[in-house]
Amino acid sequence: MNTISFQRVLPHVFAQAQELESEVWSRELTLEKGHLYLLEASSGKGKSTFCSYIAGYRHDFSGDLLFDHQSVSQYSVRQWVDVRRSQISLLFQELRLFPELTALENVEIKNQLTHWRTRRQILECFEELQIADKADQKVGRMSFGQQQRVALIRALMQPFDFLLADEPISHLDDANAHVMGNLMMREAQQQGAAVIVTSIGKHMNLPYEKIIKL
Repeated sequence: MNTISFQRVLPHVFAQAQELESEVWSRELTLEKGHLYLLEASSGKGKSTFCSYIAGYRHDFSGDLLFDHQSVSQYSVRQWVDVRRSQISLLFQELRLFPELTALENVEIKNQLTHWRTRRQILECFEELQIADKADQKVGRMSFGQQQRVALIRALMQPFDFLLADEPISHLDDANAHVMGNLMMREAQQQGAAVIVTSIGKHMNLPYEKIIKL
């Protein structure tokens, strides 16, 4: 996938909104593979909704969303599964990890579907993000910042053309955010992929090519 285009997309919840100021909603916006974007928004402006539309988890909008100039309006469940398996990866704001499983098990669940990395490579990611000692700990006993790092590793366990990182460092200090950003960008560059980072304030210090106001 090379492009994602929003063609006057507007969430139904904003249909009656007056004076909606946005560079996305009810506008035309095209995101291209291989570029780095920052999506800035205040709370309640639809940041996570934006990500859910791209990943196909929500469809409650007017207008049209295009992948490589093709409308997704008639996509089947199978097509969306294929998109999420090999073209779009989403790091959820709420993480959506399994608290009763260990950090490593949470990552391996996805890797077993994609066969993208070896166990050694996965453990190297844990080491780089300084949570190697937490690999066998249940996620429910980890801090939210540690869980964010686990969720990133899981998001990287697949091929992708676009990586969506929804508020990825809200609970991290600057040093850990820097390490997390380096890992994310290295993987994206290896795949020639685009990265879209969302933020309502704090965000990774990265060389964004375009800042979009939601």
